[in-house]
Amino acid sequence: VSTGNGCGHTLLAPHSGTLSSKNYPGTYPNHTMCRWRLQAPPGTSLLLAFGDVDLEPSERCAHSSLLLSDPQAGTAYGPYCRNSVPSAPLLVTNSSSVTVLFNSTSHRSGRGLLLSYATSQHPGEGGIPWGCRDPPQDVVYCPAGCKDIHGDIWGNPSQGYRDTSVLCKAAVHAGVIADELGGQVTLSREKGITLYESAFANGLHSKRWVSRGCTPRLAVGPTCHTELPPLTCDDVLEVAAFNASSWWHEVDVLGQVRAWVAERAALGTSGHSWAAEPSAETAWLELDLGTRRNVTGIITKGSSEQHDYYVTSYRVSSSRDGKNWKPYRGSASQEDKVFEGNADSHGEVSNAFIPPIIARYVR
Repeated sequence: VSTGNGCGHTLLAPHSGTLSSKNYPGTYPNHTMCRWRLQAPPGTSLLLAFGDVDLEPSERCAHSSLLLSDPQAGTAYGPYCRNSVPSAPLLVTNSSSVTVLFNSTSHRSGRGLLLSYATSQHPGEGGIPWGCRDPPQDVVYCPAGCKDIHGDIWGNPSQGYRDTSVLCKAAVHAGVIADELGGQVTLSREKGITLYESAFANGLHSKRWVSRGCTPRLAVGPTCHTELPPLTCDDVLEVAAFNASSWWHEVDVLGQVRAWVAERAALGTSGHSWAAEPSAETAWLELDLGTRRNVTGIITKGSSEQHDYYVTSYRVSSSRDGKNWKPYRGSASQEDKVFEGNADSHGEVSNAFIPPIIARYVR
């Protein structure tokens, strides 16, 4: 739970999470306050990683401060600011509940704070959780909420990352972990890995992942990349039939009719694609896979012909019988998930289903 007018990006999940001050990594505002209450499941304890504490220095941190308290043990940590930083990047508590308090008065500089946490059930190697900007280990745990921390997804791990975790963002991008839950990523280090072209998927920019069979690898820098666990997939699923809410019958300048029918929605179809009737307020495209299949993701693309058409966002629902439909809500949400779509008419955008969809029909 977070309260106050100084809260920035915050995602607090049961076993991990991420929080930051308002405007991070830009200068935090004057005269603000935010209080976060971190609560782990009973029987577990919290491990907190200080990603960044850059609060303007003052005597006893009177102008701006970060203070942590453990109500169960009656212990306090801090106050922290630029001239009184945490003694270690990791705080190991014996408590399942910690309160984080950030205050600011008048000041001129400072990025603010970035903090992540995990529970004792989900530490990284050696019992250390991997925060949203900590240097990589061989096996790392990415806390929930890393995706929306400011920063591009590229870089050299030996230099460190001030604002974000390249590898955690890349893992979300490839669909290895869900940002709303976090998860473990295994790393392997090789020489000569080159930077790949930029891609946009799952709501963030990253280096495009390259599929080798069904085991994608993520190139995130010249000296390090992630080796992701194999996906349970059969490559590209064949679509037995397409259906749609409507389709456009275009009449060109010569009076000829061109039908943008549902069958033209197959990825890789030459010429024009599927398009709904322009006057339709809602539109859907339905894929019949012929039998129940394990669907791990979807790739969308616009129509690159003379029309600059593409879908910027969409929802997904599935059915096993074609009659009863279930909206896709991701790993830990009670709301229908809205997927980030395309930003132009010619690029492909991948989105992963975590957990996968088991269905015959996808709409």
